Amino acid sequence: MEELLYERDFVLWAEETVKRLKAKDFSGIDLENLIDEVESLGKRDKRELKSRLITLFEHLLKRRYVPMPDCYRGWEVTIRRTQSKLKDLLADSPSLGNLLEDIYLDCYQEALKNMQIEYDTPFPNEYPFLNTSQDLLEGEIN
Repeated sequence: MEELLYERDFVLWAEETVKRLKAKDFSGIDLENLIDEVESLGKRDKRELKSRLITLFEHLLKRRYVPMPDCYRGWEVTIRRTQSKLKDLLADSPSLGNLLEDIYLDCYQEALKNMQIEYDTPFPNEYPFLNTSQDLLEGEIN
């Protein structure tokens, strides 16, 4: 019956699951879907980390290498906002810091490919930014 509720009304299923968990009524818990949902939370945060890193690198590349001064302010705002959101994400899930260290070079390469399609500007193939993730999140834009 719970699986039907899960498929029919996800929000209601989630609310009912929370009520049962708080009441320690584990007998009525839809464990299979609950496990799937909890697993997806971690995957979602990992996807968000990757997406925000790519956005950060794209805008850092544009700001440093694309000679369009009229766009600098907007790019700088996006850089600062993205740095802030990354810090928030890492504060909520510090273990993502290890993932950041593992994926930042791949994210740079993906951002580089995107920028090479968008602009006829020579961008460096080698990672040109500050070395540590902390520097990346706190570092200066130029």
